[in-house]
Amino acid sequence: MLGQMMTQPLLISSLITHAERYHKGGKIVSTNTSGGVENTTWGQVGHNARRLASALTGLGLPPQTRCATIAWNNRRHLEIYFGASGGGFVCHTINPRLFPEQLVYILNHAEDKVLFIDKTFVPLVAAIRDKLEHLVHIILMEPDVGDAADSLPGIIAYDDLLATGQADYEWPHLDENCASSLCYTSGTTGNPKGVLFSHRSTVLHSFGSNLADSIGFSAMDVVLMVVPMFHVNAWGSPYACAMVGARLVLPGPGLDGQSLVGLIDDHKVTVALGVPTIWLGLLGAAKAANSTLTSLNRTVVGGSACPPSMIATFRDTYDVELIHAWGMTEMSPLGTVNQPLAKHRDLPIEDMHKLRENQGRAVFGVELEIWDQNGKPLPHDGKAQGDLVTRGHWILDAYFRSTPEETLTNGWFDTGDVATMDADGYVTIKDRSKDIIKSGGEWISSVELENIAIAHPQLTDAAVIGAKHVKWAERPVLVAVKIDGADPSEAEVLEIFDGKIAKWQTPDKVVFIDALPRNATGKVLKRTLREQFGDVLL
Repeated sequence: MLGQMMTQPLLISSLITHAERYHKGGKIVSTNTSGGVENTTWGQVGHNARRLASALTGLGLPPQTRCATIAWNNRRHLEIYFGASGGGFVCHTINPRLFPEQLVYILNHAEDKVLFIDKTFVPLVAAIRDKLEHLVHIILMEPDVGDAADSLPGIIAYDDLLATGQADYEWPHLDENCASSLCYTSGTTGNPKGVLFSHRSTVLHSFGSNLADSIGFSAMDVVLMVVPMFHVNAWGSPYACAMVGARLVLPGPGLDGQSLVGLIDDHKVTVALGVPTIWLGLLGAAKAANSTLTSLNRTVVGGSACPPSMIATFRDTYDVELIHAWGMTEMSPLGTVNQPLAKHRDLPIEDMHKLRENQGRAVFGVELEIWDQNGKPLPHDGKAQGDLVTRGHWILDAYFRSTPEETLTNGWFDTGDVATMDADGYVTIKDRSKDIIKSGGEWISSVELENIAIAHPQLTDAAVIGAKHVKWAERPVLVAVKIDGADPSEAEVLEIFDGKIAKWQTPDKVVFIDALPRNATGKVLKRTLREQFGDVLL
């Protein structure tokens, strides 16, 4: 016997329809690429998204056409998120920080026919335009094309395209399992790999984000979306915020600490999302401006492990709860969020602070396991560490133009992380499998050492690599960046590890450099550091 309930497809268009209908006055602040700040609403974004879908259909594009974006976080980008996917096309966000050769590969591999670009990226696209095999239309995300037509003949202004769309356009009825958006990840070996999300997975991911035990957006929130919209759909937050009608503040290209502090204070931001490197700049700017970040209640940190010292600064100096989260492009990206259980309510305060340092528990919709090298589950005792694997409602089945057999192992996706899991499901990421250090047969977590080092008052950045060693095979080496005006010695830096880890885990050497090499998403390029300093102990 079947249940007698209505069945409606889970579509991205339903999210913006809800926001447009029930939160139409909800304010959205957008910092424009060309300068200035504009105010709009969910009602206007929904109206423009429908006109955009109509305009794209009017270009004669077949269903599921990939429509790429190379753009910052702004109002027009938000409209593309809903207009392209809602109209039955695929919104393909591209990271502009990739090398030109990678951009060409991605655009050709995806067979993008439409490319939306912010003004910043006109020179970048002009330089590779003749290598893009499938591209037909380039849309400049501005009111008019201006001088962009000189380097990109035939370019169309976004507002001109929008004007061709019908205001009474109705969203099409789509299969909820059809593709909605596409992101490529550079966290794999070889060429970037595409992750093709569906309408169903995206809506379910929004439900998962909005759980009280997860990130928990609400209509009461003003959300500063610092995480780029070109990176894993901005962690899915545009969709989740539309679902509940949360107000948005979009920072445009200005991601420096001073600009972000100004946005938080001017617009009474309550929630902010970003990576640790962004928050380091924010904290420095807040201190310099004597800002108390009064409105800010919580920040969500992902992308890489958050140093405990940063959690403490947000908590003790600004009374802001820092929520540690973990995931990856292949997971849409939400996997775990660090929220306490009822039994933790009476923990001593220091124990509670310690609890908040790990990556948290799996959100409903995500299953996690840790396996040994033979693919056998390990105990959830908080000690046994192994390969972290996952499956769930918004986890990829196969990479774009690949197969599940090439992507999964017995139905599970190997995240490439080494982790422990305790009896309550709290996950602690020890390292990327390729970065963990094996010294004399014992494992050393580079993440743990980095979290300690970054708290040193005379360092502004730090990374740990495994360097070759004659006796122990590998030993940890700390690569550090000094704060301006400081000149600590190697011995002074290494003192910070005393009493915090076993003596044998302390790095053998400190190498000082001007800046850590990072990839397009801000993660430290450990491979580059190993190439530079992997032989320093020989």
